[in-house]
Amino acid sequence: MMEKNTVNLPEKKLGFIVNPVAGMGGPVGLKGTDGKEILKKAITLGAKPVAPTRAEAFLTQLSPAKEHIRLFAGAGAMGENEAHSMGFTCTAVGECKNETTAQDTRAAAEKMKTLGVDMLVFCGGDGTARDVLKAVDREVPVLGVPTGVKMHSAVFAVTPAAAARVALNFLWGELPLREAEVMDVDEAVFRQGRVSAELFGYVLTPYEPHLIQTNKLASPMTEDEVRNQAAMAIYIIENMQPDTLYIVGPGTTTRTIADLLDQKKTLLGVDLFLNKKIIARDLTEKQILEATEGKAAKIIVTPIGGQGFIFGRGNQQLSAQVIRQVGIKNVTVIATESKLRSLKTLKVDTGDPLLDTEFRSQEIKVISDYKTEQPKPVE
Repeated sequence: MMEKNTVNLPEKKLGFIVNPVAGMGGPVGLKGTDGKEILKKAITLGAKPVAPTRAEAFLTQLSPAKEHIRLFAGAGAMGENEAHSMGFTCTAVGECKNETTAQDTRAAAEKMKTLGVDMLVFCGGDGTARDVLKAVDREVPVLGVPTGVKMHSAVFAVTPAAAARVALNFLWGELPLREAEVMDVDEAVFRQGRVSAELFGYVLTPYEPHLIQTNKLASPMTEDEVRNQAAMAIYIIENMQPDTLYIVGPGTTTRTIADLLDQKKTLLGVDLFLNKKIIARDLTEKQILEATEGKAAKIIVTPIGGQGFIFGRGNQQLSAQVIRQVGIKNVTVIATESKLRSLKTLKVDTGDPLLDTEFRSQEIKVISDYKTEQPKPVE
């Protein structure tokens, strides 16, 4: 890894683009913010910008080397504002606008390519990754700071801080490049409870397997997998406590709990159970906070296949504030044995570094079968 002494570093050109609306749909349960109408709906539901905070977290970790970085940032809310607030000198690229579009991202990325940046870092989700792909293809090394709701692509660091470490070690270290998949789902279909992921192409991304996430993998629905899911669900149901709220996250594994209770759970939403019945479906962060305030509650989640995230990917309704209100000790993780074998660790990216550290200071016992728990480290 790169040493902290940055005195003799040669200057590097870094492109930096922020999608200012990325991630806004997550806490309000919209599974994304692609399109003006969805963005308007997110704002109506009380969504707040996520990207600026994540961008600043990345730049904070990058600041020890800022005197050696020639920064080209998207104009205004597309990176320039965050760069200035973090004390970086930068050259604005593009036109400063109150409302930005995918075309603005592509135009900024294309310009940065012509300026000869050594690396392009973007803050966004899979949609932003697609825009960057269209602009630079495999001509510029690319790295994503995870900011969106759906992040199936293999171009994202696991956290903003991890993205800064990767950037520093690529620019002044010896990290190799690899071709990384850019994937995205049809949001309209996604909101109907069906995942239709498509590969759009490849970009060059620094290779650091501990700090860069893999692409999301679907669990194979074999007979053994179905039996395993049912066994875990039975164990969960047998241990459900009366008059306790159960906040159940998305996924086929968690949905099995509802199936065995003859309840209809949303596949991709966060639902609320009480006394073994669903009392609310597809809740927002605000609704979860209101429902659980001052009440006994537990959270049940399952890791994302291939990635291992239990918080911060596809379930942003389960925010740091929700987890703290419910209590970290009241989080239950379930995963089939085959999924668990494929994961070396679990991952968290709640947006709250202190909460992430609390998770990482312990091993989590993951329910993997009937009356069976396996310890798993968190990173």
